This record gives sequence, structure tokens and C-alpha cells, in this order.
Amino acid sequence: MEKVKKKWFVYILRCEDNSLYTGITTDLTKRFEAHISGRGAKYTRAKKPIRIEFFSTFDSKSLALKEEIRIKKLTKIKKELLCQSYQLSPF
Repeated sequence: MEKVKKKWFVYILRCEDNSLYTGITTDLTKRFEAHISGRGAKYTRAKKPIRIEFFSTFDSKSLALKEEIRIKKLTKIKKELLCQSYQLSPF
């Protein structure tokens, strides 16, 4: 039996104060629910996430972590542009 590889997600959340939070997970729905219920990251316990603005999938944790780091280094304006381009995508 072939082992099923986990998909990893890099995601950006919009918080109530309009800030953006970036993270990774293997279960995007479950992780978002954890953030909303206050069981997520310390940042989102204080800032209250309201929606997922962006996500991308990866075949390995290593690739997802590299992308998370890359996104976290972006300025807020560039993160906003990334989210905007994602929403405009027809896919």
C-alpha cells in the first residue's frame, strides 16, 4: 500500500484590525477554526482572524516553510498585493 503524502498549506489570515497573519498547516479548515476559537497562535488570540485571504499548497513541509518565511519577509503592501492577485485568479 502506497503512503499518501500530506499536502501542506501556507496561508494568510486577515484579522479584525486589518493586520495579516501568515502560517502553515496540513489541515487549513481545522487550523482556521483553531485560530477563531483562540487555540491558534498567540498573535491571532489577540487580533481575532476574520477570513482566509490567501493559501497555497505544497508537497512537503520544507517547501511550505520556505514559502512561509518568504511571505513573512514581505512588506504589508506586498502581502496585500499577493492576497489581491490570489482573489483575482480565475482558478
